[in-house]
Amino acid sequence: MLFISGPEIVIIFIVVLLLFGSKKIPELAKGLGKGMKEFKKATDDIKKEIHNNSGGIVEDFKDIKKDITKDTQEIVKNVKKKMDTD
Repeated sequence: MLFISGPEIVIIFIVVLLLFGSKKIPELAKGLGKGMKEFKKATDDIKKEIHNNSGGIVEDFKDIKKDITKDTQEIVKNVKKKMDTD
């Protein structure tokens, strides 16, 4: 963890034990685990959705790159031709 050392974790654990009791802690941990699982599932779904929808954009950029490369080669060819005739 960031700036929490061993003794601080023990103190936090003791405070949680005193506040909630030994019977409630497993229920809290179970609820926390379910919440983390749902959060991870939601973030994975969002990542998949972004990845699935970005496929068209990648193809568009590839087409633009091809067009730019073609135009650049044509310009270079015309410049060389112009320089050879002068």
